[in-house]
Amino acid sequence: MAAAPPPPAGGFVLFLHGSGGSGEEIGAEVAPYFAAPELASSVRLSFPTAPTVPIACYGDVVITAWFGISEVPITAKTVRDEKEVLKAVEYVHGLIDKEIASGTSPSDIFVCGLSQGGALAIASVLLYPKTLGGCVVFSGSVPLRKTFADKVSPEARKTPVLWFHGMADGLVLFEAGHAGCAFLEELGMTCEFKAYPTLGHSMIDEELQYFQQWILNRLGISGIIETARPSSPSQHKDLQ
Repeated sequence: MAAAPPPPAGGFVLFLHGSGGSGEEIGAEVAPYFAAPELASSVRLSFPTAPTVPIACYGDVVITAWFGISEVPITAKTVRDEKEVLKAVEYVHGLIDKEIASGTSPSDIFVCGLSQGGALAIASVLLYPKTLGGCVVFSGSVPLRKTFADKVSPEARKTPVLWFHGMADGLVLFEAGHAGCAFLEELGMTCEFKAYPTLGHSMIDEELQYFQQWILNRLGISGIIETARPSSPSQHKDLQ
């Protein structure tokens, strides 16, 4: 009888792109921060691409999106189609379940995302029945009404969250990010919120460096890791 394959080593980072983007594009920005040889066997990365859908508020233009976009800019009061959000959450939960089934501990799994991908990341973590290693949101928001608080399990509330948001963001307003983090704290969750006064709707090296260390610290990987830094801030095509 063949021996069962060993469980995957180290941590697993699932990173969700924003609307109009792709897994390949966001991977090109994020992967260099985990490309050092000493991290190759410690952190595995996944960058799925959303399906293409017509977006009503853009005249039914077809783009990649995890769920519909009701308006821009996204504010603290923006309402989404929760059926679409929950369908996307089911997809992410399937990816998490598959990773756990392969032998990865839930505590070593991180669900992260930019903009709409960040909104999906936090929704997925809130509705997942287990405590995960963490959730990281870049320029995102909570896409669920506060009535969903009752559906957030005690285990999910233990998942730590790191939230980045630019105060000059014109697509997902700073108020949306700030309100999202406040909602998590109302649930008793730990949410570290990092505001950047002059940052718009993009990711910068300073954020990604901190993100890298936050992940590594939670995986118990100590020491300073040299990264391949991008030459300029993110110029992704996110439309929300």
